Amino acid sequence: MNWTLEVVVVPVSDIDRARDFYANQLGFNVDHDTVIGDGVRIVQLTPRGSGCSIVISRGAVPDMPPGSLKGLQLVVRDIRAAHRQLVERGVEVSDVEVLGESPVAMPDPLDNVGFVFFSDPDGNGWAVQQISTRP
Repeated sequence: MNWTLEVVVVPVSDIDRARDFYANQLGFNVDHDTVIGDGVRIVQLTPRGSGCSIVISRGAVPDMPPGSLKGLQLVVRDIRAAHRQLVERGVEVSDVEVLGESPVAMPDPLDNVGFVFFSDPDGNGWAVQQISTRP
């Protein structure tokens, strides 16, 4: 049986500000933005090419303080290009960092060990890792 992770709830303080950040600055697709009665709003966004979405909402998620989610990770084939794109979109992002050594020789020395880091407007922490070939 396959088990797939499809949705991660990201706690935010301002849904419109977060929607703007994820959709316009990061380029996530807005799957839906739905109001379900009094005080309940759910916005689901998906990174391009991903099988997993994020949900930001009001009145429909577990009680987590905004900005308390750390360690979310995206994977790209080219960390330098991802870094350039984030900078061009106005995201405050770290420089490309090398964390450790690749366990096997890779054609690109950043494979598996090249990362950049950023936070959303509430402080939820994200990492982006380069994996362009898998052993």
